[in-house]
This record gives sequence, structure tokens and C-alpha cells, in this order.
Amino acid sequence: MAILGVDVGGTFTDAVLLTDENELRTAKIPTARRQEESVLAAAAAVEAVELERFAHGTTVATNALLERKGARTAFVGTDGFEQVLHLRRQNRAELYQLCAEHPEPLVPLDRCFGVRERVGPDGVIAPLELDSLPELDAEAVAVCLLFSFRDLDHERAVAAELRRRLPKARVVASHEISPEFREYERASTTAIDAYLGPVVASYLRALGERVAAAGLPKPLVMRSSGGVASLEEAAAHPAVALLSGPAAGTVGAALLARSAGFENAISFDMGGTSTDVSLIVGGRAELGAEREVAGLPLRLPAVDLHTVGAGGGSIVWLDSGGAIRVGPESAGADPGPACYGRGGTRPTVTDANLLLGRLPAILAGGVELDGEAAASAFGGIDPAAALEVVNAEMLRALRVVSVERGHDPREFALVAFGGAGPLHACALADELEIGTVLVPAAAGVLSALGLVASEERRDRVVPYVRPLAEVEDLPAEGEADLRYAGQSFELTVPIQRDLAEAFHGAHEERYGYADRTRELELVSVRTAETRLGPVFDLPPGEPLHVEGPATVELDGATCFVAPGWVGDRDGDSTLVLTRA
Repeated sequence: MAILGVDVGGTFTDAVLLTDENELRTAKIPTARRQEESVLAAAAAVEAVELERFAHGTTVATNALLERKGARTAFVGTDGFEQVLHLRRQNRAELYQLCAEHPEPLVPLDRCFGVRERVGPDGVIAPLELDSLPELDAEAVAVCLLFSFRDLDHERAVAAELRRRLPKARVVASHEISPEFREYERASTTAIDAYLGPVVASYLRALGERVAAAGLPKPLVMRSSGGVASLEEAAAHPAVALLSGPAAGTVGAALLARSAGFENAISFDMGGTSTDVSLIVGGRAELGAEREVAGLPLRLPAVDLHTVGAGGGSIVWLDSGGAIRVGPESAGADPGPACYGRGGTRPTVTDANLLLGRLPAILAGGVELDGEAAASAFGGIDPAAALEVVNAEMLRALRVVSVERGHDPREFALVAFGGAGPLHACALADELEIGTVLVPAAAGVLSALGLVASEERRDRVVPYVRPLAEVEDLPAEGEADLRYAGQSFELTVPIQRDLAEAFHGAHEERYGYADRTRELELVSVRTAETRLGPVFDLPPGEPLHVEGPATVELDGATCFVAPGWVGDRDGDSTLVLTRA
């Protein structure tokens, strides 16, 4: 039985099929406006039949949030704290721009309501008054009461009442999605989940119906934390799949790095619209407990990605001072870069690479490139200078996940993939003094390969917020969020026998000191229930030796071997680039 992975990106939809004979079939097609159509077309392109498993990465949730096309959402909080989404934190949107605006919350003030109740650390302070809950008119409702992470009875009752009153609306309570302290981050996560619910559930329902009609099994959906969930789980809480596609790419990069003998690597995924970078340590992707998406905090486990608006389709433009800028606006798949010949007239990174002789005449997916159109679009702009600008943007992203996290990039391999990643990898590795670049044979579809290899995963967080010395029910495995009593923020350390000493060591490494006489507070514990994904060997590739400057065509991508670099592929499918 075969295994299928389909990843829908902003420009292309990628498919990888691993057959019983260990054959790897790949396909790359332009993404349609209705993503389910792209999924079925990609599955047909690799002739997917008699599947054992079908895993899917989607951008529906991401796009709905970025484009603000979610449901009409209301928010219910504790009376007096109903404006928490608008109060936020006290930090500024931009450190040195005093007037910079924060992104508007997903729920406007006139749809934020309070219900009379109050729970404190030691129990109920004021009883719940359900009759104080006003009438609501909304497609979705987010409920986040103070201290519901400690005692969820009031929040559960409010959610039940709202579901009774609004049987057609989607109601999400904070304890169901992010049962953690810090009410603003918890409220933001709950609002995002409620806001995305109707849109994502509608897509997943349509996808399930279409794939069933096509004779395919129900797809598993990639979580942001790097494991797949059932279609029903993703539809129930779509916020867990907000970084679905990029997470799959990191899983694929970790698989490739391990097979090449590298436990530590940097994942560098440059697609048509954006670039995602992440760190792989000990053969696994680094996870974070919180991140911002579209300027809004999301308190859910996710691969620790850093994303910039720099991709093959990113628009090259001149600012008011005549300086070259790249992105974040993208030409997308339609009309695409000027060289696609589909009506695009503005210069892009892809056009620059074509003009510099780094691309073949026909791209994966049968896209024929028009050099004259690319030259016309660039006009008087130097394409080499444009590439320097986009490389600088991606270099900053790579430094964020390595140098700024306390890691020396020279001790890591760079895994370059995505349709455009291998074109820029050597230049970035030179800047970071990275000695090895790994380019997969399936570089253009590595996110889809990551879907094929992904484990099944359910993440769980249990809040504590009490002295560590009082806690006796810790699990054998997982991660603990700890801090010194009185601190505002915590450090995450793996659960182990001497957890206190592990925290002191982590604190000393991060901040340069530790106070072993000070009381420790356990904030929360994170665990994950996992089931290993399919185990397989990558099909071997044809032996290859290439010396730069040279261009190597791959499945769904093109690799540029820069001057001073050599590439070797000997029995393995991965092209290993090293300095000459």
C-alpha cells in the first residue's frame, strides 16, 4: 500500500507518493483558488491509488488569518475584563516607532462582552450569573474567563449556555484549546481558533467529501507542532494547523539531515511567496510554546519557525529613495513572475535568477520561461543587486534561529529546499560560514515528503503555577516551564530526575547566573502523545559530481552551485555541497 503527502502552498501544490516498491513519485502543479481542487489534481498527477495513508498540509487557516477572512466572531470574558484583546500587553508594536499601530484584534470592541463571575487562585470569589450574559449575534464565539486554567467550571457553563442559545455558531472555550495562565495570550489563541473555525471546517469538510468520492482515504492534517492529526481534530480546533505546511517542511528536512548523517541542521525552505527557516537539534525540530502570526500571539506548541516575505515570486521594487526592495508582496501563481508569460509585468526574484542564467527554460510543472518578458520587467534594475537584497533578508532570518538562539551556524548543515531554496543556499552558507549544504533530490517537494514521514501527534499542556516543591504528579516525559518565584517569564527544560538543577543550569546558560537558594515555581507541563510515522529509505540517486559555477535541475527545483563550491551525490539521493 502506498503513502501520499500533498502540501498546498501559495504558488504551487506539491505531491509525493511513496509506493510499495520504494519508488518516489513527485508532482508540482499551480495552486488553484479552491485548494481541494489542487489536492485532487496533485494526487492524480502521481497516480495515487490504493493508499495506506494520506497526509495533507494546508494554508487555508493561514490565508484566512492573514487576509482577515474568518468568521464574524464575538468574545466573552469576565465582567470588567472583556476588553483584554484590545488592552494587550504594554509593549509597543515597534520599539523605536512610538506611533506604530498594533494589528487590529479579530474581534471589535462592540462584540466584546462580559459575564459576571470571578474565580481566584483559591476558589470562587463571585458566583457565575448566566443571566448577565447578553444576547449575541455572531458566527463564532470565543470564551476566556479569568483563572479558567485553574478552575474551568464557570467557563464550561458559559460555553454550554452559548451553545444552547446559538446552536449554529461555533463556540470555543479557552480551556479547550490553550489552558494556560496569561489571559491575553490565552484569549488571543481562543479568538483565533474561533475566528478560523467555520472557514477551515468548511474546507476540510469539502476536502473529505471530494477525496472520498475519488476513492482516497480520509486525509490526516499536519499540525503546527510537526505531527499529523485526524481531519475531525483539525476541524475542531484549526488553530493547531496554522503553520501546517512549514512544519511539514521542517519534518522533511530533519529526515533528510539524519539520513545524511547530520543530527544538527538548519532548515531553509524558500518557496514562491515566503521563506521559512527553523533549527533541527539532535535530529528533531525545535518547538516553541508561543509565536506571533499576523501580529497576534498564538499560545500553542509549534515548530520554532521564523518566516520572512521573501520567495521566488516576491516583487522587486524601488522605494522613494531609489533603493532596491524585495517583497513582501508576491506575484503568486496567477499571474506569477513575468517570465511565466501569464500576464505578470512586475520583476520578481525568479525573473532575476533567470536573467542571471540560473534557471532552465522549463520549470517543474511544465512552466515555460520567457527571458524577454523577464528582461522587460526588470528595466533598469540590476538583477544581481536584487538577489543580494533578498539574500540579506533571508540571512537575517537564518541568524534569528541560530546566532540569536545561542547556536553557532558553523556547527550545522544547511538543508536547502523549496522551489527556490537551492538557488540561494551557497551564497547564504558563505555568509554564515556553513561548510555543508544538503540539497534533496526532491527539494521542490520536501514539505510533501515530510508529510509522508510524519508521526501522529497529540499535544497536551497542564497548568500548575505553584511551587515546584509542592508538585508530586509530574509525568515521566515531557517539558516543564519553570521560573524563580517572582519572575515574569519562564524557561522550558526537559523533565528529568533533578528538574530543579536542570533549570538552574539552563538559567545560568541563558542569563549568566543561577540562584540555587531561591524557590522555583512550576508554571506548566507540556507532553505529547505520539505514534511513529512510516519508516522508509529514500530511493538512491544517480551518482553526480559538479563544480561551480553550475546549475543542477532537480524534481521541482533548481540548484545553483556557486563558484568555489562542489557538489557530490554518490549512491544517496541527496546532493552534498561543500566548499572546494
